[in-house]
Amino acid sequence: MAEQKRVLRVLKQSDLDAVVAIDALTTGEPRREYYERKFAGILNKNANINTSIVCEVDGKVVGFMMGYLFFGEFGITDATSTIDTMGVNPEYQKHGIAAEMLDQFMMNMKAAGVKKVYTLVNWDDFALEKFFSRNKFVPSKRINLECVLP
Repeated sequence: MAEQKRVLRVLKQSDLDAVVAIDALTTGEPRREYYERKFAGILNKNANINTSIVCEVDGKVVGFMMGYLFFGEFGITDATSTIDTMGVNPEYQKHGIAAEMLDQFMMNMKAAGVKKVYTLVNWDDFALEKFFSRNKFVPSKRINLECVLP
């Protein structure tokens, strides 16, 4: 893996098929409609700044990290960001790709004036919680609330 060339870059429309394929490999089900909606929102230049990135190895997309930049949502007055979707092709996991994408994402957010980056992790997803913990994420002072509809 060390001799292969890695490139981190901004997500673009032509990455859709690769992202859907990586997600299907990691979740066990294709979610093309979900990603079509996400790409439409992320790549809408009138509504968002594209903060999402992909990692290519030898020209092939092998990982992605998607998030948003916010200015005032939820009553938070500072610029904030979220990471809401990420994935690495299982063949390329455990080679530092997710950490490299996270480092780039955080550097981009810092340059945009963001002071805090938020994400949500399912309480029983120990591997993902451990990944974020190793990368300086701690429990937030905000409470995630939900309401189950009958």
